[in-house]
Amino acid sequence: MREILGRRRRLLSQRGDGRAELISAALTFAAEWQWPVLPGVPADPEGRSRCACPDPECTIPGAHPFDPAVLAATTDARMVRWWWTNRPTAPIILATGGRAPCAVSLPADAAAQALAALDLAGIRLGPVVATPSRWAILVKPYSMEQLGELLYAQDWVPHSLRFHGEGGYLALPPSETGEGELRWERAPLPGSATPWVPDVEAVVDAVVEALTRTGVSAPDL
Repeated sequence: MREILGRRRRLLSQRGDGRAELISAALTFAAEWQWPVLPGVPADPEGRSRCACPDPECTIPGAHPFDPAVLAATTDARMVRWWWTNRPTAPIILATGGRAPCAVSLPADAAAQALAALDLAGIRLGPVVATPSRWAILVKPYSMEQLGELLYAQDWVPHSLRFHGEGGYLALPPSETGEGELRWERAPLPGSATPWVPDVEAVVDAVVEALTRTGVSAPDL
């Protein structure tokens, strides 16, 4: 048990320490937490801001699947180990929805203020993924119908909010993408089982209220 807890603590640290951490993280997400994952396309080694995929204007370099496609995401430890043995620097891509969490993301500056407001309001949050430009709050799986009703009930929804639902994907730490290294702004508890995540209703309501109250006008990114 000490060895397992020690490995998880290394996994959940906010700074990656190489290829071994990527495969360890991918195995934890897939085999222990039952979150389906797959390798992302790497950023172009000749220019980190460019993607190695065929799209010369890719807006999320290194932060999306390409081959295989997102439908290939799996919780099979043998497949995950094979993937990252052959692609040791590949970003870890979570296939959102189904048994896995979904996510709500917003620009980093606005997200920092929103999370502070959520803490003051006593809203419990689960893991939060941070990139240099955006933060993503993991939430329980939701349907498109549920999301549509939720957004319709809002008086105002910032255009910069993005939703990673069924059929979507999200890069997870300690991946490195064209934007830089991903980290946990709010890390899963060390040694915990599958992390707890909140309902999407609580997060969207609170984020919209926080952005309205703080007067944040977040640009689209």
